[in-house]
Amino acid sequence: MGIIHKHRKWMRSFVSIGLFIFVSSFLLQAPKPVLYIIGDSTVKNGTGKGEKDLWGWGSFMAERFDTTRISVQNHAIGGRSSRTFITEGRWDRILEQLHPGDYVMMQFGHNDASPLDDTARARGTIKGIGDDSAAIYNPIRKVNEVVYSYGWYMRKYINDTKAKGAVPIVCSPVPRNNFRNGKTERANESYGKWAAAVAKAGNAFFIPLNDLIADEYDKLGADSVKRFFPVDHTHPDKAGSTLNADLVVKGIKDLKKCTLKKYLKK
Repeated sequence: MGIIHKHRKWMRSFVSIGLFIFVSSFLLQAPKPVLYIIGDSTVKNGTGKGEKDLWGWGSFMAERFDTTRISVQNHAIGGRSSRTFITEGRWDRILEQLHPGDYVMMQFGHNDASPLDDTARARGTIKGIGDDSAAIYNPIRKVNEVVYSYGWYMRKYINDTKAKGAVPIVCSPVPRNNFRNGKTERANESYGKWAAAVAKAGNAFFIPLNDLIADEYDKLGADSVKRFFPVDHTHPDKAGSTLNADLVVKGIKDLKKCTLKKYLKK
């Protein structure tokens, strides 16, 4: 009986030690990194569930990643500019959760060309990437506000992300369904150019999404591309947004030294 008792006691000790090692290993594992996606309705349309068959490319990103190893959160929201995503407090809420090793993918520009202080949205930014500013009265928020350039707000996203130890990835805005002389109109002299410039200056990764998609649109032709846009020239349907998501993935794969690509599904 003494030998049996000692054997059982030894077995209980062995199991306890094994359980302790397992639990400790589990608790010591680093939490999964998070990919935060921010932008406008071309990134997430409505609730992101395809109302009126309108989608954004961000709604299709989670399925392209191994979500056992990384979380994907699409915080984009329709109607916002690089400015109003900040002034509404949405960026601050992400910053509260942002940790070293996370990623922030950003695409703004479609709504930045709006007026600075109109009574409909008051969401515009000053064109370009300079340090220009304008003091306005915001009739929506009913406050005095200093409005800066598109580049100023994009630099803030980049710098805030890096300050948290996370990785910023800037995307130029997706093209609209606008063709001229059989070719897609590009943003190479406006928001596409400015997005690239702030990414380079801020040492952030850059995906030339405007050009990547425009290249595909040119191959497909105006008649085929038109089918992606059931409502207007800006918001794609599921097929169009799926194509855009595929090209975001291509852009990620093309980024040298960007560790986000290791989380993509094989």
